[in-house]
Amino acid sequence: MAEKNSNLATGTSGPCQEDDGNSGGIRTVEMLLRLVPVGLCVAALVVMIKDSETNDYGSLSYSNFTGFRFLVHANGVLAGYSLVTAAFTAVPRPMTLPRAWTFFLLDQVSTYLILVASAVTTEVAFLAYKGDVTMTWSEACGTYGRFCKQATASIIITFLVVICYILLSLISSYRLFSKYDAPVGYRNKGIEIVDFGN
Repeated sequence: MAEKNSNLATGTSGPCQEDDGNSGGIRTVEMLLRLVPVGLCVAALVVMIKDSETNDYGSLSYSNFTGFRFLVHANGVLAGYSLVTAAFTAVPRPMTLPRAWTFFLLDQVSTYLILVASAVTTEVAFLAYKGDVTMTWSEACGTYGRFCKQATASIIITFLVVICYILLSLISSYRLFSKYDAPVGYRNKGIEIVDFGN
């Protein structure tokens, strides 16, 4: 315990510093979970940016909706972040405590950002399909069907990104909190804390 507390104080991860749970299967899964959102975010972004329709009733574009613009920006940010962190993860290196905290916090922020963007645009799409009688908003998808289908496709792709980032948040949470000793009460009761490679 004294050794682990000393490692925490200096920001290192102890004797297993070379691997530290970042090698083998865990690192491969994490790298894939960071690479996949790059393509998904770019796809969702492009689909939404190209979403416009013109007919006898007028023109409609994603830029007419604040929620859809937010989705485009969120996907752009996540694509860049995913690419940078995938490159970082691909190179084996010690996962010190400061790095573990950095990944944990950024993964949490990214997860909530893309989740909020997905939720907001889902509500916008729902109103476009169903309308709101109490607010006297008529549904728009009967008139702009292709626009609504394309927006829905972008939202579905973004929800796949949400799933990837939920899994990444679990991995970064495990990596961070497994660096701390178990509570004294658990050790005294002889309860074993499972450590997958850290």
